[in-house]
Amino acid sequence: MAKLGKRLTKAYENIDKEKIYTVDEAVKVLKEAPKAKFDETVEIVMSLGVDPKYADQMVRGFVSMPNGTGKTIRVAVFAKGEKLEEAKKAGAELFGGEDLLEKIQAGEMGFERCIATPDMMGVVGRLGKVLGPRGLMPNPKLGTVTNEIAEAVKSAKAGQVQFRVESNGLVHAGIGKLSFSEEAIKQNVVAFIEAVIKAKPAGAKGTYVKKVSLSSTQGPGLKIALSSATA
Repeated sequence: MAKLGKRLTKAYENIDKEKIYTVDEAVKVLKEAPKAKFDETVEIVMSLGVDPKYADQMVRGFVSMPNGTGKTIRVAVFAKGEKLEEAKKAGAELFGGEDLLEKIQAGEMGFERCIATPDMMGVVGRLGKVLGPRGLMPNPKLGTVTNEIAEAVKSAKAGQVQFRVESNGLVHAGIGKLSFSEEAIKQNVVAFIEAVIKAKPAGAKGTYVKKVSLSSTQGPGLKIALSSATA
């Protein structure tokens, strides 16, 4: 096992690895831990009792963080006509149809969210091998295939977080920055957990949420009690 650096070693000194923290306690510990030289992302990981290889156990969705994510999201939009103008006005960085497809095929990937109107999915589908592996393929279940282009672009930029369970049953996401207030981080944590619980699939059996942990980019990982984040 690799040695921990001095900062992480110090951060772990006051942490009980077996303790299950409340959300309030975990956020406080992360905020008080020795800081990195940059504004770390607060990350959440949820272990779910599902097997996503079965369609009725797939977990995916999106949630708007009450306090944003602290991250700048660049958006690409496939649209035409009126909807293309909406994308421009809403602040999308890239927009178009066949011309945008050609740019992406040529390697222009300067965006973190891809949105498309339903009538443009024939074009977008040709980019499946490029967008799919990066988790960027527009999907109606994630609100990224829509005619409400302006709203979708604004939501993405305002701090909308997408999530999808991995093959090992884990869901993880960056839900804010360590520079946020304790209350702001807590509100984002609660919003994310509630969204994943709401997305519980019909095929899920037994315990749905097995474990939840919170950490910062270079900070300690803390187990948190699900009950402290739900009503």
